[in-house]
Amino acid sequence: MVQDKDTLEKKIQDLEEEYSKTKDNKKTNYHIGRIRFKIAQAKHDLVIASKKIHGEGFFVKKTGDATVALVGFPSAGKSSIINVIANTSSKTAQYAFTTTKIIPGTMVHKDSHIQVFDMPGLIEDAHLGKGGGRMVISAAKVADLIVFVIDINQTQQFEKLMKELNSLEIHINKKRPYIQINEQTTGGIRVEVNKSGLPEDDIKEILMGLGMHNVIISIWGLVDEDEFISIVSGRAIYMKAIMALNKIDMSKDYHKIAAELSKRYSIEVVPISATNRTNTDYLKDRIYDNLGIITVYLKHKLEEERMPMVLGKGATVIDAAKKFHAHIVDELNCASITGPSAKFPNQRVGVAHVLKAGDVITFIRNR
Repeated sequence: MVQDKDTLEKKIQDLEEEYSKTKDNKKTNYHIGRIRFKIAQAKHDLVIASKKIHGEGFFVKKTGDATVALVGFPSAGKSSIINVIANTSSKTAQYAFTTTKIIPGTMVHKDSHIQVFDMPGLIEDAHLGKGGGRMVISAAKVADLIVFVIDINQTQQFEKLMKELNSLEIHINKKRPYIQINEQTTGGIRVEVNKSGLPEDDIKEILMGLGMHNVIISIWGLVDEDEFISIVSGRAIYMKAIMALNKIDMSKDYHKIAAELSKRYSIEVVPISATNRTNTDYLKDRIYDNLGIITVYLKHKLEEERMPMVLGKGATVIDAAKKFHAHIVDELNCASITGPSAKFPNQRVGVAHVLKAGDVITFIRNR
């Protein structure tokens, strides 16, 4: 049973104080592991308690070939951006909290239909539900890509946004470390591979705190203590994102600012001015490319008309056939390809042939 917000905050404070006073030695290993887990669990319960206070959340339905969420603080320019890239009429104004609900739009680009959500602005402590932030972030998790919209005059907002997402165990542009855990009936905890950067004793303490006493664990990839607990507990979420650095018409140094942000946070930064429509077409390109999709075209042998189809990068002829119609797969022999992946027009290729954006495909069935 989740406790109330005030009780949980006091519990976290007491646990952290106890942890700081506990001496680290073999006799206290198990106890330290339990404290660490209790702190992580209490923080998670605090978010749940805050969610109950502030409501359940928005309902969002995914449509189109992919989904993008515009996330940022109030007045960063999210509504202006969606109006430009998705031809919507989201309300805009020079004051905060103009958008109080999720505004959907569709960005048609390179014959793909990409759903774009203009999310209500976040504020500090959004992860605890302030300003409806918990609901907004929860809705954003359905997206295939997050576009952080940052006012060039308020660049410190990005670090605050990252803090809010990290508090909800959402990791941005970070590869999920591969962690393999095999439970055993006996034998204690054995760390076979440790590429985490965490001391082996700390790993064992955390696992004991999580009630795992007989496991073989292998970790490939750097991970800190909080992320490790988050992954092993099954609560970690990994999302891809880029940044739209908006209102560059108000700064002559926007190239320098964009470069510094990109380097500091390891994120792609696209400088734009939604008001002046500067670089907004380029933003569309970068959204499309970061979604990891390609547009190919299906053509019947006897017809000139081409039907666009959106697939994931690395898709093959057989993947295109499966998406077109299930019955084609059993009858498919090969395909004729004209385009970037072909060596010459109308090249015949096998079903395992990897497609590229712009390819024109004609399926060839078994005779």
